[in-house]
Amino acid sequence: MITSLTRGTKHGRRAIDVLTALVLWLCVELGDMLRPQDGTPPTAEWPADVLAALSCLALLASRRHPRAALVGAAASTVATLVLGDDLTPLLLGPVMAGLYRLAAQTDSRTTHAYGFTTVAALICTSVITDPDGLHAAGPLLWLLLPLAWGNAARLQGAYLEAVRARAEHAERTREEEARHRVVEERMRIARELHDVVAHHMVLANLQARAAERYAHTRPEESGKVLAELTGTTASALRELRATVGVLRRDGDSDSAPLEPAPGLHRLPELIAACESAGTDVTVTTEGEPRPLSPGVDLTAFRIVQEALTNVIKHAVPKAAHIRLDYAHACLRITVTNEAAATVPVTAGSSSGSGFGLIGMRERAHSVGGELRAGPRAAGGFEVTTALPLHLVASAADGTV
Repeated sequence: MITSLTRGTKHGRRAIDVLTALVLWLCVELGDMLRPQDGTPPTAEWPADVLAALSCLALLASRRHPRAALVGAAASTVATLVLGDDLTPLLLGPVMAGLYRLAAQTDSRTTHAYGFTTVAALICTSVITDPDGLHAAGPLLWLLLPLAWGNAARLQGAYLEAVRARAEHAERTREEEARHRVVEERMRIARELHDVVAHHMVLANLQARAAERYAHTRPEESGKVLAELTGTTASALRELRATVGVLRRDGDSDSAPLEPAPGLHRLPELIAACESAGTDVTVTTEGEPRPLSPGVDLTAFRIVQEALTNVIKHAVPKAAHIRLDYAHACLRITVTNEAAATVPVTAGSSSGSGFGLIGMRERAHSVGGELRAGPRAAGGFEVTTALPLHLVASAADGTV
């Protein structure tokens, strides 16, 4: 279909070019018939007719070869003037068409070189062949007019092309931005699901093992662990429902109400869940605690949660120390495990090859912070992150 349209366009342009050449040839012939009475007629009419036809035929190639077409039309017109014809607007029709095509399809430098050379050649030939005629100003204006029109058409075409290019660039930019936001949203949801599932499933697994171990020897302790297991699974279901809830559309009538995003205010609950799984967790707070922005608060909680999950999964014995340092410009969080056996290389080395450490780094970077994780020189493993607080401080002071 596209090929057919292209062929139709080419045939249409060719038909227009042929019709234009025919009209211009008739104009030249009419100009020859309207020669002034006092003018000296040429000895023969047929050379002028042949030259007029050649000048019009040259225009048929003006779309692909505007320079050659103009040279051919100008040469035929100059020869016509040498034969004795007057320089009239009708005689200049083919040359004017060639000048317009040249100015519209080439650059300014080419237009000036070929256009002004053609105009000078025609005016000089007219003055030489008719020294007594003082009518060169009129043909000069007629020859400069198509140059101006063609230049205006070229500039307008360049402007429209620039507008189209900017529109295409803006469309591509919007599409790339949309794809980038989709990828970021997918990564955010993946991090949330990983943190929720990994932490709660590890706790549930340890609690289930403890309940099985105490089932025959210590039934009361087994019942207590099972109650804690129920709370762990219920908490996991709540957070999964809240995470998946953001994927629902606002117009869904069956969408469940979303819970507030977790933050450091839920740190005691997190520590209690870890202790129920047999992990001893201590907390030290330095500086004056301040309210955090929702993004920083969620990031801080998820980093601590993932660090404790790694301790539960890999450290022996299971113990961790959390230090919260509220400085002037940042909140520094350190989760340390001083055990002899630390996180395996595949899950938590300093290179960050595990998904948990990758997620923690991405979370810290998303709010403008930084994170370091790796084995300690004295043994064990340590996760340290610094999250910015200056925006929160400004909001607390009442400034924007």
